[in-house]
Order: sequence, then structure tokens, then C-alpha cells
Amino acid sequence: MINEVSEIVEIVDRETRAWDTLDTGLLISVFHPDMVWPWPKTPSSHDPMEWELVQGKFNRKRWCRGWQDLFDDYKLARNHREIKKIVISEEGDGAFAVVDIDTLWISNDGLSIHWKGRVCKVYSKTGNGWKMTKHTGVLEY
Repeated sequence: MINEVSEIVEIVDRETRAWDTLDTGLLISVFHPDMVWPWPKTPSSHDPMEWELVQGKFNRKRWCRGWQDLFDDYKLARNHREIKKIVISEEGDGAFAVVDIDTLWISNDGLSIHWKGRVCKVYSKTGNGWKMTKHTGVLEY
């Protein structure tokens, strides 16, 4: 399982590089075609009854446009990420990573978006390597 853990570290690091470099193509490379990304209304919204789907199921064109809009309208002021735990299924075909993040975006108008807390990134091993199938929004614990 050492190889699978290093592969999950690589995909988490690749996603982080995508945010750091504002690279939509690199960011999109981690997503599975069936990816869904629920998002809590607030960092303390632990009850999924309060969550929402902002972009629906993965769609390359729509998601690239959404992320590019963020990159065009906001400056990335900070992006700290720390992997806290990686779990690989006994079969070696599924995994999740728990990651603490502190990402701060500042808009051209001076407004801020702050993603600070813990996320769970869920992966499936495919013929094209590991792909993210689900990602929880940022929650405070």
C-alpha cells in the first residue's frame, strides 16, 4: 500500500499546485467524470441537510469556466494545505485523504473568500490512475 499512499500524496499535491499556479487544466486533471462536490453553507454546517451543490456533476467546460472566473476575479493570497490522513481500501482501488486547508482569496474589489478547515477528498483508481470522485466542502472541527 506504500505505492498507493504515495500516489494519493501526488494527486493532493498536484491539486495544490493547480491552485497555487491558477492552472485550470491541472486542476481538472484530478477529477473523475462522475465527480460531485457538495459544499456546506458555512464551515460549521456539519449536517449535510444544510449542504448544497454549486456546480452539479463534473462537466469539464463548465467547471473550467467557473474556476477561471475565480482566478480572474481573485488573487490567491494564501494556500496552505496539510495532509492529515490517507486511507487506502483493502482492495487498493479506493482511497480518501483528510486535508486541512487555509486558502485565502482577495477580490479585485478587496472582498475575501476564506476556505479554512478540514476536507475529505475521495478517490477511485481508474485505468487512468487515481481520480477524485467526491470532495467535501471545508468544515471546521
